[in-house]
Amino acid sequence: MGSEAWVKQLNEFIQKQVAADEFSGCVLVAKDGEPIFRKAYGFASKRFNVPNRVGTKFNLGSCNKIFTKLAILQLAEHDKLSLEDHVSKHLPNYPSHVADKVSIKHLLSHTSGLGDYFNERFEASKHKLRTVDDFLNLFIDDPLSFEPGKKAQYSNAGYVVLGKIIEAASRQDYYRYVREHVYKPAGMNDSDHYEMDVPTPNLATGYTKMDENDQPLKGPRRSNVFIIGVKGSPAGGGYSTVDDMLKFCIALRGHKLLNPKYTELMLQPPRARIPKEAKTRYFGHAGGAPGVGAIFKMYLDFDHISVVLSNYDPEAMWTIDKEIDGMILRMH
Repeated sequence: MGSEAWVKQLNEFIQKQVAADEFSGCVLVAKDGEPIFRKAYGFASKRFNVPNRVGTKFNLGSCNKIFTKLAILQLAEHDKLSLEDHVSKHLPNYPSHVADKVSIKHLLSHTSGLGDYFNERFEASKHKLRTVDDFLNLFIDDPLSFEPGKKAQYSNAGYVVLGKIIEAASRQDYYRYVREHVYKPAGMNDSDHYEMDVPTPNLATGYTKMDENDQPLKGPRRSNVFIIGVKGSPAGGGYSTVDDMLKFCIALRGHKLLNPKYTELMLQPPRARIPKEAKTRYFGHAGGAPGVGAIFKMYLDFDHISVVLSNYDPEAMWTIDKEIDGMILRMH
């Protein structure tokens, strides 16, 4: 399939999702670091009739875990910590039932036994959570679900603990560290953990058909502003653009963020895997929440990168991602 036909087919596929009011957002596909498809759809603000643009900033959801992992590996590269360290080495005041058993490697691989922080305490205080400590206090006394290393359980709480370790090892605020050591060297000028009560230009409002308990809402889509909280954590909830995510992938592959040894560690499982249908390896992450859908992939066997960012619920994002997967495979 020629490039013009490829672009036309993908655009028509996405337009069908838009016409059915299933997708709003921005899609980018790049080859050899250059965009071959880059289009925005829908509205960043329905209230003010502002369309999404290529430069619109979207909530990344759990995609931010990639940047937290990267920060940990940077600190390991510079001998500020070891992946074998237990939490207690860097956070001596953390409860010992966790800190003495859980290592940084456990936290990175979701094998720590820690769970989530979207609990009753989160719901009661999400309008004022602005620091890593604020998020830590939501679960700091919780017991482990299992012995560390014995099984895997996706853990947002674990990545908040990693954020606190980054603060301890770097002696910097987590958000500032990521800003200075990840976004700045990668040239990601439109990425940050923005606070929802501070006006930010070109920021997409999320729109959802779900409530905070993932139950369907009746009537039109509603803003997710009362669902997602005032600020994200080291586990997710920052914002970026499709162009910035492309810059990140290029910087990572070019060893501008980590040396070759630690870049290889960055690309290892559990986020680098072999999907059966594609028969190719990719590295990336996805994030989803009411009014939030985000996924980006670096195809490790081909020099392709794809990014789908949406301010709608994530179902259509997955559909578009699958279509891009198939198209990239057919190119090779």
